[in-house]
Amino acid sequence: MAADALTPAQSARLLKLATNASITAAVLLILVKAVAYWETGSVSILASFVDSLMDSGASLLNLIAVRYALAPADRAHRFGHGKAESVAALGQGAFIIGSGLFLIIEAVQRLLEPEPLQAFGLGIAVMVFTIAVTAVLLLIQGHVIRRTHSAAIRADSLHYRTDLLTNGAVLLALVLAQAGWPGMDPVFALAVALYILASARRIMADAFNELLDRELPEARREAVLTIARRHPEVRGVHDLRTRSAGRVEFMELHLELDDHLPLVQAHRVADEVADAIRAENPAADVVIHQDPVSIAEPLLDQQIEQAEEA
Repeated sequence: MAADALTPAQSARLLKLATNASITAAVLLILVKAVAYWETGSVSILASFVDSLMDSGASLLNLIAVRYALAPADRAHRFGHGKAESVAALGQGAFIIGSGLFLIIEAVQRLLEPEPLQAFGLGIAVMVFTIAVTAVLLLIQGHVIRRTHSAAIRADSLHYRTDLLTNGAVLLALVLAQAGWPGMDPVFALAVALYILASARRIMADAFNELLDRELPEARREAVLTIARRHPEVRGVHDLRTRSAGRVEFMELHLELDDHLPLVQAHRVADEVADAIRAENPAADVVIHQDPVSIAEPLLDQQIEQAEEA
């Protein structure tokens, strides 16, 4: 886990690298796809162009959100600004839904009113170039996500992974159209639109989970409990609560300690447990409450009874 322990400055540089690369790629792809659509009249290229247009808006939203999320905690936002990334992810979902619905309308219209395609060579060259640029961007984003765990960059990367598949589908549609199957162009555009809508659902579900303070995965929770119980002076652990906000994970738990342990020693134990948890979870903000074990056990029994009655 040591490789993930970034300083705030290192994390900020990586996030800015990913957002700037995303915006640059989106603008470049918009320009080349606009030219390709103008020359070919392909509705599948139009689908890819609209998707890149949405990427540009989403990436700009990401840039703003990430810069805001990197701002340190203040009096009005004592837990920081990390959830701005989830708000940005919701915005991306809205962009994606809009582009998907537009493409469905265009594809259906082209199925009903077919039009001949032109400049196949240019269209194919543009799509090959698009796939190459998208692949490079995904490599950059993948590196940043592994190091920072950014929700906004993760949502942006999911969109571009979708683009990689849809651009491949557009390329195949152009090849088939050149081979004498022009009807495949709007069919593939329709398939791209449906895939885009499915990706929007995943992005928005992840964002909602974070905004609603969903618990971290059970395996992560169990790992935290295991670390806390490992300390020789800890008699028990209860009331673990977890959530995430952007790059920060919040973990709160109660330690059950010997009744006669002096306060200064109880504080030392809590600090040692918190340090051990942060060693395995560098992005975690850990808060620990110390309970005398004789009081904690009856409270825990009461909580179990209430849960069973509910």
